[in-house]
Amino acid sequence: MTLLNSSYPVSEGVSGSEADFQTNGIGIVHFGPGAFHRAHQAVYTHDALAKHGGNWRILAVSLQSTATADALNAQDGVYSLLIRGAGSPQTKLVKSIAKVEAAVRRKQSILDALGDDAVRIVSMTVTEKAYGIVRDTGEVDPKHVAISNDLKDPDNPTGIIGFLVKGLRDRKAEGKRPFTVLCCDNLPNNGDLVRSGVLDFAKRIGDQDLGTWIAEHVTFPNTMVDRITPAATGQLSAEASDILGCTDHVPVETEPFSQWVIEDRFVNGRPKWEDVGALFVKEVAPYEEMKLRMLNGAHSLIAYMGFLSGKKYVRDVMADQFMAILVERHMAVAADTLRPVPEIDLSDYRKQLIARFRNPSIAHETYQIAMDGSQKMPQRIFAPAHDAMDRGTSMTPFAFATAIWIAYCSGENEIAGQYALRDPRENELLAAFKEGDFNAEKICEAFFSLPDLFPKALVASGQWRQKVSSYLEQTLEAGIEASIQHYSD
Repeated sequence: MTLLNSSYPVSEGVSGSEADFQTNGIGIVHFGPGAFHRAHQAVYTHDALAKHGGNWRILAVSLQSTATADALNAQDGVYSLLIRGAGSPQTKLVKSIAKVEAAVRRKQSILDALGDDAVRIVSMTVTEKAYGIVRDTGEVDPKHVAISNDLKDPDNPTGIIGFLVKGLRDRKAEGKRPFTVLCCDNLPNNGDLVRSGVLDFAKRIGDQDLGTWIAEHVTFPNTMVDRITPAATGQLSAEASDILGCTDHVPVETEPFSQWVIEDRFVNGRPKWEDVGALFVKEVAPYEEMKLRMLNGAHSLIAYMGFLSGKKYVRDVMADQFMAILVERHMAVAADTLRPVPEIDLSDYRKQLIARFRNPSIAHETYQIAMDGSQKMPQRIFAPAHDAMDRGTSMTPFAFATAIWIAYCSGENEIAGQYALRDPRENELLAAFKEGDFNAEKICEAFFSLPDLFPKALVASGQWRQKVSSYLEQTLEAGIEASIQHYSD
């Protein structure tokens, strides 16, 4: 079977196969060409190119892996997107990625691209831990391996902040216009966070003029992104290849729903993403908060109670009547902590989320969602719990979700067996759990004492501590399923 590439013939039932962007130049450098980027920003860019043309193709950069670069380059950057809803999946070829570079072997090519006047946007989906930025202060963490190396040798970057600063530094030195930095990671105030890290890095390398220039001339729009995208499997590749009639080693599967909310602050132009579904707004924060608390918060609850109960996929959790009750209850209480979101009916949004989670065609693993909990729980669960406490509304769903996460941090249970937490603070979390010697109250004390995790005001609440401890005790003594059933009554 031949390999999928840019010369794939126009095929009935495969949208995007008729597009030919070979003459369109590169205008975007994107760090992190994983499944989410290829189901989201790359698709919006493909659609904008198909509608309006322009030199907006993507040079993708893999910071660590070479496998994605090799696989996509062998296919001329072309891959298939399987959109799963009711019935058979819709298949779309995405051709917005012109090339992929692996930073571990072709660094100079990446630096050349960052300095190219034709590149006007540098975007990224690299996950929170890749930035190495302390959330409360916006400062870079000198203990972060990539940042530590890059601070010692800023002309030879290895991490995302180092690459951004090096690219902007070179542009300033050569009198070129800057690029817009567009963070597309699932982080609150993501643009502001990256801006703080970049400015702090410039300060640490002693280039005050660079910091001033970046502050005055570079924009970092905040964004909110949403599209459920499971990790790819070998089975997916076989399915995509059968549909296409040729081999696709890097297909992506996703749901029909897609959302991209962006602050309209670009210093050097942008594609007309608004004409293909993106929403440009003055302030992203209300949308971001809505997604983090209602969708992502419910996702974390689903992940921990589902994984500990032996349920592999989100759809399996939603098929359980007791768990589904808890998910809906969680969303409703989370909605009560939100300020108004322009043009959004939160009740309708909640129903939409439930339908998405129930989608039987999406195999989104609970264990995949469960990773990096210490990085996700503060904004998804602890922040709304704090706001609920301030407003005098129910903290109960957030306390239950917290207790289930703490139980997960034991690293084993009778159903799931032993497992890795896959968390940057894994050693701390495991140690805190063991410190309590399976006494729920002592375990909670150890967790509440961990630095930079829980809001101080929340930890000081006796009501909060009692609720979390009570749910954790029930889970440890009676088991996860009994705890779920009891709480759903």
